[in-house]
Amino acid sequence: MGESVYKVIELVGTSTESWEDAAKKAVDTASKSLKELRVAEITKLDMKVENGKVTAYRARVNLSFKYVGD
Repeated sequence: MGESVYKVIELVGTSTESWEDAAKKAVDTASKSLKELRVAEITKLDMKVENGKVTAYRARVNLSFKYVGD
């Protein structure tokens, strides 16, 4: 098995439905331009509140992908 190098980036996904949906949207969007995605780690969850009501869920996600050099 060869050695590999991975890069980790931080993303914030948002959703009006749930934290799970917010995290999924972050990964789905990243997958359109990044290849070899490996692991997604939820690091923080929060909500946007307006007039005493939750209007959005936000998930901060650390996402790793395989680094491919020249």
